[in-house]
Amino acid sequence: MSGSVVLLDPTSELSPAARALHARPASLEGLCVGILDISKARGNVFLDRIGELLLAQGVAVKRYRKPTFTRPAPDALRQQIASECNLVVEGLAD
Repeated sequence: MSGSVVLLDPTSELSPAARALHARPASLEGLCVGILDISKARGNVFLDRIGELLLAQGVAVKRYRKPTFTRPAPDALRQQIASECNLVVEGLAD
């Protein structure tokens, strides 16, 4: 597919759902970036560094953590992140 991206949900998706990608912001100035730790071992090491780099650029950062990496983030956590942040960085570790 030229010019398109297919994203698959690894949890239990039977067939890919068509979803439009959001446009990337031209700048992070004035935005809040959420950092979501999925609770995998050492994932926080990577995310700590991302947070440091963003803070050094004056970007507002909020940290979140899933209760376990084996399940999707609870709805309440996803709603909180969506209401408090403009963008999210989620890091996986393996």
